[in-house]
Order: sequence, then C-alpha cells, then structure tokens
Amino acid sequence: MLFYNLAPQVVAFSTERHSINSSMPYDGFNITHYTGDELLHVEKCRERLCNRLGIDQGHLVLPRQVHGVRMAEVNENSLQRYRSAQKEDPFDGVDALFTEMPRTCIGVSTADCVPILFYDRETGAVAAAHAGWRGTVAHIAQLTVSAMSERYGTKAIHIQAVIGPSIGPDAFEVGDEVHQAFSAAGFHMDDIAFRRNSRWHIDLWKSNAQDLMDAGVPSSAISIVGLCTHTLYHRFFSARRLGINSGRIFTGIMYK
Repeated sequence: MLFYNLAPQVVAFSTERHSINSSMPYDGFNITHYTGDELLHVEKCRERLCNRLGIDQGHLVLPRQVHGVRMAEVNENSLQRYRSAQKEDPFDGVDALFTEMPRTCIGVSTADCVPILFYDRETGAVAAAHAGWRGTVAHIAQLTVSAMSERYGTKAIHIQAVIGPSIGPDAFEVGDEVHQAFSAAGFHMDDIAFRRNSRWHIDLWKSNAQDLMDAGVPSSAISIVGLCTHTLYHRFFSARRLGINSGRIFTGIMYK
C-alpha cells in the first residue's frame, strides 16, 4: 500500500494492484464489490486490508459511487444500517464520506478519477471524496469542506488534504465540451488546461487543489501525490486502460 504521512494518529493510504498480469482487468488487489470482480476475491482482499489496519470488516466503509456530489456521515446509526444486508445501504449513490468515529476506515474507489482525503487537525474528523471530472466541476472538494464545517465545526485552515493517484494531465485528453464545463464552473483555465495536437488536456490534480484553496485550505496543507494511474496501470487500476469493468484503487483514511 501507498501510505500518506498526515499525522501519527491517522492512517491514510491508497491500495496498489500488485498485479501479476497487468493486462487483466481484475488482476491484483481489489476490495470494490460492484464493478464485476469475483466476490470471493474481493472478500479475501477486504479481509487482508482489515487485518493490516487492525479492524473488523464492519468498520471498513466504501460507498457505491455515481459521479455525483451526494455526501454521507458515517456514524453509529448509518454504520449499523450499512452492516445489515436486509436494510437499504445508506451509502449507495454517495461520492463523499465523513466521520469522527475512531478506528473506522472510510474511503473511495477510483480507477483514474481523483481520490481526495481530508483530515481536520483540531477535531480529528476525516473525510474521503471521489472526484471524477464531473465531481470536480461540481466542486465536490469545496462541498466536502463545507460538510465538515457544518457537522464538526471544521475550519478550512486546519485541514490537511491528499490528492491521490489518478489520471495525470498528459493522459487526460478531453473534448471541447469538458473544457467548457470547467470554464463555466469558474476554474482558472490558464492554470489547469493546455492544448496538444488540437486536443484539450485538463489537470485534475491542480483543479482539485485550486478548489481546496478556494475553500480556504492552505496550499501548504495540500499534498498532490502526482502518480498517473493511466501511465502506471501495472501498479494502479486504470479504467481508460482496462475498461470500466475492472478493479479499483481504494483510498482510505482512519483516525486511530
């Protein structure tokens, strides 16, 4: 796993494939259950991760994401509902989670999209957000900061953030309509976009960092990992390389 050094009392990480055959879409470490992988394989990977974290599987939470901006708090009530297969999953259709529960790992699944982790140094609250280009345009990073502020009194100046492995600007080629969407959303296009061979490229890392800074998070508290999943598909899952029916990176955070 790739670990991030946020604080001694926090575990923050992204899983890696450790693939034997990187051209096979599910080959490697994958805990995401809803993208077509064999459930037995997913279960074994979840068990390995929980053993590594020192928690039971009931305290490992990943939402079923939909490229939106819906958020949910992980608390005793929602966690109990999440564990129960007979009840509606409270994290279905959710793209960002936040919690102040200790020893409860929350995270998001990605395969080129941007995972963002948040840690409030003052309150101990943590959050994880899934920012594809649609989520980025909809300012999910800012919305997550706002949700933490409303729920826990988090101040943006106390947040440390990690922008994890995801598709890099050289690989993220887009059409004019995507460029226009970012422009209409108020992003500083000269900083995040460039043309190459008559095609636009968008820097999702800088876009989300810009969004966090606009929310008040200090630039010095934002860490961009800078690892491109498209280029490093042997190390990380990449939907553009392998197709959407493939495994996923899990980027998680837990307050110990």
